[in-house]
Amino acid sequence: MYLPPQFASQDPRIAARLMREHPLASLITLDDQGQPFVTHLPLHLADHPAEEGGAFALLGHVARANPAWRHLSARPRATVTFLGPHAYMSPGVYPDLARVPTWNYLAVHCTVTARLLAHDDAAGKERLLEALIGDHEPAYAQQWRGLDSGFQRQMLDGIVAFELAVDGWQCKLKLNQHRPQAHAAMHAACAAGTPEQQALAGWMRALGMAPASSTQKE
Repeated sequence: MYLPPQFASQDPRIAARLMREHPLASLITLDDQGQPFVTHLPLHLADHPAEEGGAFALLGHVARANPAWRHLSARPRATVTFLGPHAYMSPGVYPDLARVPTWNYLAVHCTVTARLLAHDDAAGKERLLEALIGDHEPAYAQQWRGLDSGFQRQMLDGIVAFELAVDGWQCKLKLNQHRPQAHAAMHAACAAGTPEQQALAGWMRALGMAPASSTQKE
């Protein structure tokens, strides 16, 4: 992606936080005609020393009817994107009038290599589902375990699970870092705005872009 240096982050802890807090990813594979094919799906960021400099790994699955898994089988290299909070930014945050609007956002893009689990690897699929359930509704684990075994097998047979080894990643934090004269007004506008804007205000505080008085009130 287009990544001006003022918006680039090389901190794996920030990338990991974005992927965990915004797990609905876009998996971009190439079909048999070489055209991009996009699948929206939740991905689990595996517990791994990536935050300490290791490699990230993502776990997920698609319906067997979804051709994306066939693309990965034939062409294992793919792209995964995560979009964090985003919102319109008015030029009114600047002290002067010679400004234009923009859109602020946080994103992570990953280049991945896929490894598909075998169709009969029920244990592997179970582990993957446990990870996703743990991310989103831990209490559901008991209900899943209590379902009829035939129904469970039917559900497991209906998905194709995979691990995506992250070969490289980019993290973009577009928060107008290079315009410090607008930070105070931008933070105030975001903090009083929509949930998306409030999330951006939280990231501004986390990155030290908020006025000291705002940070002290937290």
